[in-house]
Amino acid sequence: MLNEYPLFDSHMHIIDKRFPLVSNNGYLPPEFDYNEYLKRMAPYQLCGGVVVSGSFQAFDQHYLTDALKNLGNTFVGVTQLPASVSDEEILRLDKLGVRAVRFNLKRGGSESIAHLSSMAARVYEIANWHVELYVDSRDIKDLYPTLIALPSVSIDHLGLSQSGFSLLTQLAEKGVRVKATGFSRVDFKIENALKSLYLANPEALMFGSDLPSTRAPSPYSNNDFVLVAETLGKDAAIKVFSKNAIAFYKPGISK
Repeated sequence: MLNEYPLFDSHMHIIDKRFPLVSNNGYLPPEFDYNEYLKRMAPYQLCGGVVVSGSFQAFDQHYLTDALKNLGNTFVGVTQLPASVSDEEILRLDKLGVRAVRFNLKRGGSESIAHLSSMAARVYEIANWHVELYVDSRDIKDLYPTLIALPSVSIDHLGLSQSGFSLLTQLAEKGVRVKATGFSRVDFKIENALKSLYLANPEALMFGSDLPSTRAPSPYSNNDFVLVAETLGKDAAIKVFSKNAIAFYKPGISK
């Protein structure tokens, strides 16, 4: 089944120790370079993906631009930037394939949430980027008015918690994208979450491997992919595995 659907992997990390890594709460990840990623994904019909900056990569752009160069223009990047970043740097990264700024509320390593609204508006205006949040859905209640006002947003790992899932579903109904990633990180039944979010908005869900599954209770399994296909059925799976994310990230488009 792994080769049955085109896969645009909406969330994965490249960890290359040639470039700076910053210890996060005492944690440094093992290496997982682009060659290892491509080898792991060889059984799939991989048509592109999203390289996401982790907490341990802070504001470094060198690893990301190197990864995008080597993976090719069907891959895009989600980076972390300080609020002081120049317009010129945003446009430079955009030309190299970066499509979003990440705010890591769960682990840190990114800009403060105090800058979320201003940065979201700025990067959207300059380069049509969205903001990506690694946030526990139990914390969404206080953020809801802010999130609903942002121009373009995605949320990682199905929001992690059952306690805030109803609000996450409401956000999906209003156009916020949700990544079907990191299944071992959540505290609820994956099948129910997939069905609820797809029903709320068929365009919202985007599947990703979350490789190499840094700090996850269990690493990514091929069974995660199979679970999505069997839960949603063929037509929905095609959207969740590739169409939704390709429409959102627009890989290979020269600006």
